[in-house]
Amino acid sequence: MKLLRPICTLLFGLAVLLFFGLAYPHHLHYQEQYQLFLFDCDYVWDIVKLPGGISDLLGRFCTQFFIYAWVGALIIAALLTAVQLLTLRLFVYASASDLKPQTSNLKSQSLYGLSFVPSFLLWLFLLDENSLLGGVWAVLLTLLASWAFDMSRAKEKESCGWTRRILLIVAVPLLYWVAGPVSLLFLLLQALRPKRTIWFYGLFVLLAAMPFILSSCLTVPSGNLWTGIHYHRYPTVVPVLLWVAVLSVFVLALIARAFKKPQTSHRLTLISFVLVAVGMGYLVWKNSNFKAEKVMQYDFMASHQQWNRIIDAINTDKPNNQIGVTVQNLALAMRGLLGDHMFEYHQNGNLGLLPDVERDATSPIPTAEALYQLGMVNFAQRSVFEAQEAILDYQKSARCYKRLAQTNLIVGNYDVARKYLTALQKTLFYSDWAEETLPLLGNEKAINEHPEYGRLRKMAFDEDFFFGDQITPEMLQRLFFSNTTNRLAYDYLMADYLLTGDLESFANYVGWGEKVGYQAIPRHFQEALALWGSFNRENNGQLPPQVSPAIAQRFYQFYSYFTSPSMDPEGLAQNFGDTYWYYYFTSIQR
Repeated sequence: MKLLRPICTLLFGLAVLLFFGLAYPHHLHYQEQYQLFLFDCDYVWDIVKLPGGISDLLGRFCTQFFIYAWVGALIIAALLTAVQLLTLRLFVYASASDLKPQTSNLKSQSLYGLSFVPSFLLWLFLLDENSLLGGVWAVLLTLLASWAFDMSRAKEKESCGWTRRILLIVAVPLLYWVAGPVSLLFLLLQALRPKRTIWFYGLFVLLAAMPFILSSCLTVPSGNLWTGIHYHRYPTVVPVLLWVAVLSVFVLALIARAFKKPQTSHRLTLISFVLVAVGMGYLVWKNSNFKAEKVMQYDFMASHQQWNRIIDAINTDKPNNQIGVTVQNLALAMRGLLGDHMFEYHQNGNLGLLPDVERDATSPIPTAEALYQLGMVNFAQRSVFEAQEAILDYQKSARCYKRLAQTNLIVGNYDVARKYLTALQKTLFYSDWAEETLPLLGNEKAINEHPEYGRLRKMAFDEDFFFGDQITPEMLQRLFFSNTTNRLAYDYLMADYLLTGDLESFANYVGWGEKVGYQAIPRHFQEALALWGSFNRENNGQLPPQVSPAIAQRFYQFYSYFTSPSMDPEGLAQNFGDTYWYYYFTSIQR
């Protein structure tokens, strides 16, 4: 039974590891891509010179490892487990009457489970993709400082009182600089200890005065000096769950101090752990944003050009959100399947191909990936740059830096590309790529022969023109006719006509399929031709010869069922939901 506590702690750490490794891995990837950790003195100084800078630096350092989800999950599990163990030790000192080592045993085993509450609350805090790991480090560093002072108090002599007072006076502003306003917890825990004097409460005044003093010295909103600068990506958001976790340590320490009667039953230890684990575990699962996780998964797979994996994912769970549909169509097009299979999946008009560029840090990235693969490199570059500038805590993005280096390399802006590559050389996980790419700068022959950069150069527009945020069919036409071997541009142009119901324009360009390598007219193209032929009075209702007999027969079946007085919408979807005809009459002509 002596191993009961270590086993419970191990189970908690394992649960955190499995949750972030299996259920929430793409939230970790999301965190990694919206920061650029540089091994550079100026970068480090810009972080640590602000209150809470040390915890923020440690958080950013750890976040760069989130590029590998299981490593990130292991880091989070280790941090939350450390918070639990330190909370338990603080309970021990709070429940001891004289803080001597020989009496520092937790009086009530029923309190053991409560030591997991702050860690569970921090787990809830990290469910938000905009919560930063620096907040967890701030709590951990504050608990470490409290534990160190309790350890020294247990060993000190009476004559060391003035030494301790001096150390406390130094520790308060120092810890505020290390952990930010979360360091309030340090003073709250010290207030529970015996031998408090009036001067001790003056330390609260010192801590409260620091934001006032620093607000006149730093170019930081004064409100952030009270709630924390680097705990959350949104500067105006107060990280409520983080502060609840902080205050829970103090409240639970008060409860531990109130217990007088020793209770040593191991059954109480197990029961308290199970009750807290079940209750808080339910809250974690209930508040997990698995819809956002799915969106982040599609974005992650697109950024790594995992087209086959995307197709496997959409066959398992068809996306119906903007980013998911954009990535879905891009993957189908990259594998040459768009014309045959696009209407087997959810479509939301032509915005599912190339959505309008929004002024945020997330939605433009998948659109930029599609623009990049199409050869619209300047469009992709602008979208990525604006997405990076929209990051709410003003950080840079490793993913955006890499793409900006690529786009500037392709269009020949070598000095700008060098700037991004030089920065990436100072990173841990992008430096090798930057080293491999730098020799390409100015080497026209190597770029033209490169399998990706050379291909995109050939596919690019051959003339300049003004453009807005919307990608129009005319722009896709111009892109295709600047290089008629650009099959992706042709597929997107045809898909745009189908999604908007412009069958006349579609019929005018459908014959170009042979020039881009089509051996046969794709299924959905034939379905659109059948519909166009039935609308065209010059054909006298005859379907175009390009429509195969099988598709013609199915079209007549659809038309007969659709015009029947007994037509059942559910039956129509079940029998013809994978056809262009169903999309046309339910989404365009409804």
